[in-house]
Amino acid sequence: MEGTTQEPRAQKHLLAVFGLLSTALVWGGTFAAVAYALRAGLSVNALLSLRFTLGALALGVVLVALRIKPTRREMLDGLWLGLVLATLFWFQTDGLRFTTTAKSAFITGLYVIFTPMISMLVGDRLRASHGIGAGLALTGLLLLVYQPSLSFGGWNRGDSETLVNAMLVGVHIVMTGHFSRRGRGWVLAWSQVAVVGVLFSIAAAFSPAPYGFQGITASFHIPGIWIALAYLALLATTLAFYVQSAMQAYVSATETAVLFSIEPVFAATVAISGWIPGIKEHLSPRQWVGAALIVSATLLAELGPRLWKSRDIAEEEAIG
Repeated sequence: MEGTTQEPRAQKHLLAVFGLLSTALVWGGTFAAVAYALRAGLSVNALLSLRFTLGALALGVVLVALRIKPTRREMLDGLWLGLVLATLFWFQTDGLRFTTTAKSAFITGLYVIFTPMISMLVGDRLRASHGIGAGLALTGLLLLVYQPSLSFGGWNRGDSETLVNAMLVGVHIVMTGHFSRRGRGWVLAWSQVAVVGVLFSIAAAFSPAPYGFQGITASFHIPGIWIALAYLALLATTLAFYVQSAMQAYVSATETAVLFSIEPVFAATVAISGWIPGIKEHLSPRQWVGAALIVSATLLAELGPRLWKSRDIAEEEAIG
């Protein structure tokens, strides 16, 4: 009976791991999409307003179609998530005006070390493999970001804003992990996305140029802008936030952060590939070593507990 109970749990965990990794890949593509939209002339507030308003409308259609009625507690959880989300996205998006796409992604990835710290503060247990994985990922991120030939290691205003974003991402991951165990994924996703959409729509409406909706019509004539907006709103917001809200119930906050650490690697791949018009960046051999360490950290966090468990079982059978 015990094995029967553990099997569905293991299957749900595996599905959650796959879903969160897929989400990390989708979010990895947003750095280039956001950079492209900003270069097309959209302001930070206008871009975030469009992204999250469209995302909230799509999620609202799903709620109506599935006849899901949000509860008061789910709405309150979504409100808190939305406030944190709005703040972190402003810092990340504004930071992209001053730093490179790849560097922004790598600094954002520092949440892999902030998340376990925040998790421990609220009483979550830290597995050894997750702690080692977080440390390994941090080492990789430092190799990716630091540029010894430049003053302050190449650090600038955009990097500082992105670092604040990384800290808040850690807070958001921990909050989502707790709220997802008592709320439904579609409701948590819609409520927080709707809050962000409303906040940035108000900000854009009352902000002077170049921080508001001024020039938005001209931006719509830029080739590919609608593809970027559709990607950001539907894939990276509607679908991705549902997957995170639903799947984090089966994965710890620290494990989620390590899984998400694949995001900057994919973002860098997109940035250096030249797939996005106007965005073509380069990585040094040292930075590629950092990327390899991040991938290794992800594998360690996932395979480590299983390998150690198999080793313990083998040792017990040998002793028995």
